Amino acid sequence: MDACKWNGEATFLIPLGTYMIYGANFIGPCKGSLIVKIQGVIKASTNPKIFCKGSWISFEYLNNLEIEGGGTLDGQGASAWGQSQCATRPYTIGLSSIQNAIVHDIHAINSKMFHFDVYNCNNVTLSHVNIIAPSDSPNTDGIHISTSSNIRVFDSNIGTGDDCISIFAGSQNVNISGVTCGPGHGISIGSLGNKPNEVVKDVHVKNCTLIATQNGMRIKTWASSNVGEATSISFEDIIMDKVNNPIIIDQHYCPSHTCSFQKSLVQIKDVTFNNIRGTSNSLVAVNFNCSSSLPCQKINLNDIKLITDNKPTIASCANAIGHATGIELPPSCLKPALES
Repeated sequence: MDACKWNGEATFLIPLGTYMIYGANFIGPCKGSLIVKIQGVIKASTNPKIFCKGSWISFEYLNNLEIEGGGTLDGQGASAWGQSQCATRPYTIGLSSIQNAIVHDIHAINSKMFHFDVYNCNNVTLSHVNIIAPSDSPNTDGIHISTSSNIRVFDSNIGTGDDCISIFAGSQNVNISGVTCGPGHGISIGSLGNKPNEVVKDVHVKNCTLIATQNGMRIKTWASSNVGEATSISFEDIIMDKVNNPIIIDQHYCPSHTCSFQKSLVQIKDVTFNNIRGTSNSLVAVNFNCSSSLPCQKINLNDIKLITDNKPTIASCANAIGHATGIELPPSCLKPALES
């Protein structure tokens, strides 16, 4: 790509119009910084002989990347949802081994799988991103983050058939704010424990709104898991609007219902839920289903006010240790830590 050869700031422009792109892989390193300005509408192929061959649009081994322009990426995912043509369906945009990137003012719709996949990256910001897919579209996470550090997501609207934002193993220093999520499965950490030593730490979610999602703020580990850890996590100033499971820690996660349900070996600790308010679609608004071998530690609740149909909700706790302060709706069921 000629833009990558320029020793300075280069711009790759996709102007107004509608274009079919079968696949594009931007592989660095480049001599200078790169701006990808998408103004038009880009459509993916619906032919499995083409889209099963790999990712749709990917950026790898780049430093100083900007993707912007107000355009739309249409994954035309209905051609792949529920089908078994591909071993793995392609992401709309994959960011892999990127240092210093900004993605802003981009629309992504109907991805075949994740809309944005952020893997092995450092210092990446996504803002003013609009992501849309039907509520029944499978595995269409809005933004999937793994093995990455110093990631920021803010001021974006995400509605998909899976997690609005999923934070996976190896991620740390992730900050999310000003995100409206729905439909979808909420903002999730995990699932963790599929492989040994999967760790997520220093995740902070603030000033977000979730509307009619399957879950609100969720941490999940496999029902039968390897050793791992999720620690230093906070959810603050969150509004729930008819959310099924507003606050949930699930250490018995098994979507296939075929797990052995051995004890999870992922330690969850130092997790704070502060100023979480709104409505729950389920009676159980706070659900801490923690591991019996490694109970959740240092779970902090402050000013929780969740109701359902103008009625009180309840909390359910298993192997969860911590404390609650301020408003307690529902009343806390956390087990206090033993004093030394």
